[in-house]
Amino acid sequence: MAPHANEFPNDRSANSAAPNELFTVRSPNVIYTEDAIMSTYTYRTTKVTRAGNKYVAEPLETVYDFNVQRKIGKVGLMLVGWGGNNGTTVTAGIIANRDGLTWETREGTRGANYYGSVIMGSTIKLGNEAETGKEIHIPFRDILPMVNPNDLVLGGWDISGMNLADAMDRAAVLEPDLKRQVAKEMRNMVPLPSVYYPDFIAANQEDRADNVLKGTKEEHVEKIRSDIRNFKAENNLDKVIVLWTANTERYAEIIPGVNDTAQNLLAAVKAGYDEVAPSTIFAIACIQEGVPFINGSPQNTFVPGAIELAEQHKSFIGGDDFKSGQTKMKSALVDFLVNAGIKLTSIASYNHLGNNDGRNLSEHKTFRSKEISKSNVVDDMVEANSVLYKKGEHPDHTVVIKYMPAVGDSKRALDEYYGEIFLGGHQTISMSNVCEDSLLTPLMDYKGFHSVLSILSYMLKAPCTPPGTPVINSLAKQRAAMSNIFRACVGLDPESDMTLEHKLFA
Repeated sequence: MAPHANEFPNDRSANSAAPNELFTVRSPNVIYTEDAIMSTYTYRTTKVTRAGNKYVAEPLETVYDFNVQRKIGKVGLMLVGWGGNNGTTVTAGIIANRDGLTWETREGTRGANYYGSVIMGSTIKLGNEAETGKEIHIPFRDILPMVNPNDLVLGGWDISGMNLADAMDRAAVLEPDLKRQVAKEMRNMVPLPSVYYPDFIAANQEDRADNVLKGTKEEHVEKIRSDIRNFKAENNLDKVIVLWTANTERYAEIIPGVNDTAQNLLAAVKAGYDEVAPSTIFAIACIQEGVPFINGSPQNTFVPGAIELAEQHKSFIGGDDFKSGQTKMKSALVDFLVNAGIKLTSIASYNHLGNNDGRNLSEHKTFRSKEISKSNVVDDMVEANSVLYKKGEHPDHTVVIKYMPAVGDSKRALDEYYGEIFLGGHQTISMSNVCEDSLLTPLMDYKGFHSVLSILSYMLKAPCTPPGTPVINSLAKQRAAMSNIFRACVGLDPESDMTLEHKLFA
């Protein structure tokens, strides 16, 4: 994507849809070739300047050219922490969906699906039917050419060398009949050795660390790069994406001269400096190898030097911390309450869980990373309402996580939202949530976008944004941004939902 410079060729007629495309756009600003959808899109926004104690709003237009590949190619997904709960569950889920498996449970027969995935399980409004005005919704996955998870080639690393079938049993997430059906294939899947620096995760993880890389930090970077190249070549892949789904690490200290610039960070790796985290080692390797790296845990993997390195290499990074259960509810509920004019004064969130994630988080240094990512999700929504909150004012907000082995992967979450309403009244909302959830990230090629993929914010608790740009945590805004960017890629304007054609006289 780049600001508009040159016109496309004069022939802008839309060809018929490719076999895997549900619709075409008929517009003078969109053309279809065998390999691409090319569109010229006018982005409209409003610039606001201050004039004394008033504001001046100025509409602005910027023209962009988008080029979307119609041929997806063969894609590989490498998971860091492949043998953990998330890694084994995603792997089993993809096999089950690919093979159309069904399995018996005490509640009856169940079948494979991708419920819970915004890309695979939700829809997007395309427009209104010409004859009736009825809204037409299509599967989100059909708005652009996208990778179907069933077609992914899987691989990855783990500090535990256990094969994925046994690791799936250890995770204790899936039904026995489903595990039985996928076990044969997963038993042949064994993670590559991974990076293990004991200071960055809980001491109770040491008994799992039997599959770790030897050597220096610089050698670790080179070995990961080699693993990615070999995986790509052995599976004849067009693209590889790397996803961190391993343990939560403690926060790395930001130290001038060590990890504050790309040059200093690479020098710190070469010198074997202690404050370079395992996740940052993976990020560096992926950045240098030119493959996207998504951080699904809450630690500050993308120190300033890593972000600068990604910008230099024009490599894509995204993070931090998958958002699927309690935090997604918090993002939606706080957005609703504050926009409804209710002044939240207290938010208390409690979790307990018994899987290895909970075990690792039982140490304060790793819990602190999770506490930060969960606590910051309300900041921008509060700051957006100067009627309710004076400058610097913020709701009391606390997050508690406890390790309770008996509940296994079934996480219990309790929340209380306490706020002020009309004439000094109060409203309290208490809610409980029990969930076992995995997250599938949409896989796209974002050439021309900034290296920091803030478009993925909907899936992440602590969205990483380009330096100097605002963080958006409102779930509605995150979803709208993702939907509207996808629409722009095929030359469609954002859906305003004003429906003026039904509200005004002609």
